[in-house]
Amino acid sequence: MTSSTLRHTVWILRGNPVTAVAAAGAFILCVLAVIGPWIVPFDPIASDVANALQPPSATYWAGTDQLGRDVFSRLIVAARLDLAIAASAVSLSFVLGAVVGALCGYTGGRLDRYVGRFVDVLMAFPLFVLAMAMVAALGNRVENIVIATAIINLPFYIRFARAEVNVRRNAGWVEAARASGDSHVSVVLRFLLPNVLPAMAVQVSLNLGWAILNAAGLSFIGLGVSAPTPEWGIMVAEGARFISTGKWWLVAFPGLALMLTVLCFNLLGDGLRDILDPRMRT
Repeated sequence: MTSSTLRHTVWILRGNPVTAVAAAGAFILCVLAVIGPWIVPFDPIASDVANALQPPSATYWAGTDQLGRDVFSRLIVAARLDLAIAASAVSLSFVLGAVVGALCGYTGGRLDRYVGRFVDVLMAFPLFVLAMAMVAALGNRVENIVIATAIINLPFYIRFARAEVNVRRNAGWVEAARASGDSHVSVVLRFLLPNVLPAMAVQVSLNLGWAILNAAGLSFIGLGVSAPTPEWGIMVAEGARFISTGKWWLVAFPGLALMLTVLCFNLLGDGLRDILDPRMRT
């Protein structure tokens, strides 16, 4: 990061404290995901029936579930799995979508038409229902959840990269690169993609929050990660059975974790747009 970009970033964060708070929240969440299993006060999968359904207290900060497991410990450990699924899926769709979309926007022709129809078909389905169908067909393993989430995110990156490259493919600096002897692949990878990726970073931040919701939603309906693995969607599904009996903490805390995580990534996406927008540098 250059000094001018750093100064601009600091200026944006000072003028928009909400973005700064979102960035801090996302950073804290990532740190907890990395070190969480070593700092939690209790084993997240160890049952203690004698202390089942205890409300939040000084000992159990977020209470215990129906098997006596510490909800706070499960929340912290679950952050690693949910973030890992979201980050893997979004990274896969980002890389593949950026390359395919850039090639389509640069070359046009049959490749552009065929990929465009494939994207249209994907977008014609409700994306969460499509993810449900794929996971149900492939099996509810973590790698299949990542693949399904990556596929339903793919159209966003293909369309974005295609549109941006299509606008730039006849620019003077692209013509100069071709005239200097660079191959078409080199022009796309060395010149066009680097100009598109910063703008796509905003979409990455927004998709991270959506991918976390998608993974949690699949787990909530029984097509995601299997119990007793700590996962926010599973925790909400298990706690929903006890809402009518007043055990509010079983749903409230994992639901709050999901809400705050998605909110942080969405607000961070808005801040990244301001940081990366050249018009904000004037």
